[in-house]
Amino acid sequence: MERALVIDSGKCTGCEQCEVACSTVHEGVSNPAHSRIKVFNFHDEGRFVPYTCTQCDEAWCMQSCPVDAISLADGGAKVVSDSQCVGCKVCTIACPFGTIN
Repeated sequence: MERALVIDSGKCTGCEQCEVACSTVHEGVSNPAHSRIKVFNFHDEGRFVPYTCTQCDEAWCMQSCPVDAISLADGGAKVVSDSQCVGCKVCTIACPFGTIN
């Protein structure tokens, strides 16, 4: 079953509670650094835009990972294995959307 996350950026106030809730539900810790949702702050414009991985077909992050820590889960989602990841940030550099960190 494919799932999708629908984000209405017009309703975002920048409180970052979505990051806390996401990390708590999916990772078991209340730590926004572990969230699958990130809130980008456009300081000059005074607006916030929540974003998440676009699960793009090219998967530059997965292709660039030197230790193969990013794989395809059932259903096709790209998933990072924390136990394999060495924290080199090559995937972060490779992502054209800036959504993996």
